[in-house]
Amino acid sequence: MPTFTRAVMRRKPLDQLVREADQEGEHGGLRRTMGLGQLTMLGISSVVGTGIFFVLGSAVPKAGPAVVLAFALAAVVAGLGALCYAELAGAVPVAGSTYSYAYASLGEGAAYLVAWCLILEYGVAVATVAVSWGQYLNEVTDALFGFTLPDVISQPPGAGGVFNLPALSVVLLCSLLLVRGTRESAIVNTVMVCIKIGVLVLFVAVALTAFDSDRLGDFAPHGVAGVTLAASGVFFSFIGFDAVSTAGEEVRNPRRTVPLAILLTLLAVTVLYGAVALAGVGAQDSARFGEQADAGEAVLAEILRAVTGTGWPALVLSAGAVVSIFSVVLVTLFGQTRILFSMARDGLVPQVFSRVDRKRHTPAHNTWIVGAGVGLLATFVPLQQLADLTSLGTLMAFVAVAAAVVVLRRTNPDAPRPFRLPLHPLVPVLAAVSCLYLAWLLPGLTWTLFGAWLLLAAGLYLGFGRRHSRLERAGGESDAATVGTATVGTATPGAATPGAATPGTTTSLTTTPVVSAAGTAPPSAVTAPEAPEAAAGPTA
Repeated sequence: MPTFTRAVMRRKPLDQLVREADQEGEHGGLRRTMGLGQLTMLGISSVVGTGIFFVLGSAVPKAGPAVVLAFALAAVVAGLGALCYAELAGAVPVAGSTYSYAYASLGEGAAYLVAWCLILEYGVAVATVAVSWGQYLNEVTDALFGFTLPDVISQPPGAGGVFNLPALSVVLLCSLLLVRGTRESAIVNTVMVCIKIGVLVLFVAVALTAFDSDRLGDFAPHGVAGVTLAASGVFFSFIGFDAVSTAGEEVRNPRRTVPLAILLTLLAVTVLYGAVALAGVGAQDSARFGEQADAGEAVLAEILRAVTGTGWPALVLSAGAVVSIFSVVLVTLFGQTRILFSMARDGLVPQVFSRVDRKRHTPAHNTWIVGAGVGLLATFVPLQQLADLTSLGTLMAFVAVAAAVVVLRRTNPDAPRPFRLPLHPLVPVLAAVSCLYLAWLLPGLTWTLFGAWLLLAAGLYLGFGRRHSRLERAGGESDAATVGTATVGTATPGAATPGAATPGTTTSLTTTPVVSAAGTAPPSAVTAPEAPEAAAGPTA
């Protein structure tokens, strides 16, 4: 097989992925501090952003009261992806999430492109959400104190702003919190999640007092086409539960905790969104939603104002949005830094992204670099037309996860799987097909920008990633044309056998291009020096 093809298709064995994560945790790497409750709250925080506060304004005109079905359809698609994530998160409990799953199943080239889909998803999502923080902050300060920041420093470029100071501030504040420690970040996040869930529950309770079943009469005015079109739009509101899997190296008992947290997150969010949608269309005529959205009004706040006849709902919803944006930025930055951490550990991006602060056990350099980049993006760049890129990047990542489930069931049938998705391979196939269908509904401009992004990623892989890959330096890895996996044994210091590096000791990595049906490697093996562990770098 040509050298280039071997490089693109080489895979990283599951046991090596897990062992490297465990070894770094024992030698000053990321620390396992989160439990099931905190991880589930992290997932809910990432999913429940500002989208649900305003998405009804664009979804109801397409689907009518059947927007409830649109949310259900989007939840089914997200649920199929969540089942795939749950199986892989239990089998591969590492920080790389979809990137690591693809590396073990689809090969290095595909994993690199998948990683850049995730970087696009997280980066654009953080910047887009952060941009609107100043708007809601102004609404809160105006209601409470009677003053607002000037538009020139509080609005996004193109909407009267030049330098979006609140957007930069929220990104840097979240970066500071993440640098201080994962446990501290999880505690703050849990408090904020409780606040924004409380705001949405308040909306449901108040809106139901004005519920009128007659408003559901013309249930689906635009038929199935309208429901599916609305589903492709509200799917954005379900994005984020995949961030749970990026915490695989910072969770206690990850094989059980991560899959369970993913499923609990999706269940909680689906129930919450369904209740909000049903209460909203029952409390207000469908025709009003589009008018409010066109006027730039906060739909949920307007419904509460109409029901109560007072102005306090706008303040409550704005305060909820301020808290919601902060928590979404916090968790999404967390996910992006962990993806880059895993890529750096594999040599595919510069090693600075894998350096861990020995005192706080966080990738401090990584976090500040990502925070600065995203902060500048949110401060100076108009991002509204890029929002669909987040959905497309996520959908492509979901497709990769579905493919990884099928491939790893074949290549690693005996790997530990605390959670096994039902009806294999039907569920992953349905997940991939449904994600591709929703992606097809997105605008052509979004696909053009996405293609340009992947071309940029391919250029970076050819220029840097391929040459610096640890598998490249180790002399290759399992050939993707085979169905076996490489076997890596246990090392003793100074011995020419595979295993884990110990501090100050260089060991050898033995790779086996083919593994026999009996599970034993053929006599031919390639040995090459392995690079020292990258995570134990200078402290921040």
